[in-house]
Amino acid sequence: MTPGGSSSGLAVGLVALGLACQEVGAAIAVLLFPHTGPLGMVMLRLVFSALILLAIARPSLRGRTREEWAAVARLGVALAVMNGTFYLALDRLALGVTVTIEVLGPLALSILVAGTRAAWIWAGLALAGVVALGGGGWDRLDPVGVVCALGAAVSWAFYIRGQARVGRAFPKLEGLALAMAIGAAISLPFGLAAAGPVLLRPDFLALGAAVAILSSTIPYAFELIALRRLTEAAFGILMSLAPATAALAGWILLGQALSWLEILGLALVVCASAGAVWTSRGRPGPEPVAEPLA
Repeated sequence: MTPGGSSSGLAVGLVALGLACQEVGAAIAVLLFPHTGPLGMVMLRLVFSALILLAIARPSLRGRTREEWAAVARLGVALAVMNGTFYLALDRLALGVTVTIEVLGPLALSILVAGTRAAWIWAGLALAGVVALGGGGWDRLDPVGVVCALGAAVSWAFYIRGQARVGRAFPKLEGLALAMAIGAAISLPFGLAAAGPVLLRPDFLALGAAVAILSSTIPYAFELIALRRLTEAAFGILMSLAPATAALAGWILLGQALSWLEILGLALVVCASAGAVWTSRGRPGPEPVAEPLA
């Protein structure tokens, strides 16, 4: 295997593992909603993620340009909005359906930035899988939940672009840690108002930390590494695996059974992701940058 192929294979594996951790964390968060509320859970997730990443990266605040700080700020806002709208949607929709709608953002981004016939083919196949994963129940979906999920989809697309820029501009995990701190600060007043006295209970704080590690710290760090080895188009289509992992997590952890149509959708998005990675081999990727040490 060539060094480039090995690098791409590692990136694919990191994205898949990050998605699995993210959806398990989301399933745990759903179980905590009756106590913390969606926005309280968002705050716990982002605050603990920021503390962990700041401790690991120990970012320097000196020597940064205004453009670099602007990129970090945009990524921080995208993180706060993406997580907030996602959890608000998750409070009204099933996990698999929520992520199915959310993944439309990366799919649209992949089409826009790729501009090739192959990208349209694989994106179309993945989109068919997204529709199938709805399980024929789109007419019964909560409209507010759908709007929130669409907001998460748009925010996810902005997150992908922002993560790529920050990853190239900042060494290691410094940029991600700073952006996570900004996102946590934005979520803080909303979370305090929603969760209230629950935040004083050590057991819920521990569960919040676990959700942060599973849903934010591990996936975002892995995606940062992967974005340095994959084009944004390939990464965007690869993220269509999210509905499959979400549906599996919802089935195993939340008792949300899969229908035959949802299983078909799962197979379609897996095939689309595999095809996207295969057709992206050998194409020039982003310029190399410093490798994270986390």
